[in-house]
Amino acid sequence: MSQSWIDPEWRLQPSQRLAACLLGLALSLNPAAAETNAPAPVSPEVRTVLSTGSTVTGEPIRYPSGAPAQITVVEITLQPGQQTGWHTHPVPLFGYILEGELTVDYGAKGKRIYLKGNGLAEAMNEAHNGRNTGPHPVKILAVFIGLEGVQGTAPASPPASGNFLSPESGSD
Repeated sequence: MSQSWIDPEWRLQPSQRLAACLLGLALSLNPAAAETNAPAPVSPEVRTVLSTGSTVTGEPIRYPSGAPAQITVVEITLQPGQQTGWHTHPVPLFGYILEGELTVDYGAKGKRIYLKGNGLAEAMNEAHNGRNTGPHPVKILAVFIGLEGVQGTAPASPPASGNFLSPESGSD
């Protein structure tokens, strides 16, 4: 007896069911793909967003130890003019700008502007403050590579000197 999708004796393995569901979803999102005879690309398009061994301020990336590893991913949205407040990160943090424009003040280490599509290994032990300096909301995907029970962000005081963004100032 031949096996078919409607034959109750024939069962797909979980990975086969997933592949079939993904194929069905892809075809439903792009019906033209089912009508073409063009071969699928040999490999997916890959864009390296970031490859580094140091943070944006030049600190070597050091992975924490002492507790079970934990990755936490958050999406942060800042409205125009809104700030993160001065803070540090006790664990490595990869940031990716999903939308908008973000200006980050690193005190004596300077300011940097990040735009949609930019990735960064955020400063860890340097106090910094991010501000949405653009006209639209900024969305950041933040991936903390940390430890169970350790917060990814800690409040910090602004640097003692330097040209930094104060919470009261409206622009750079």
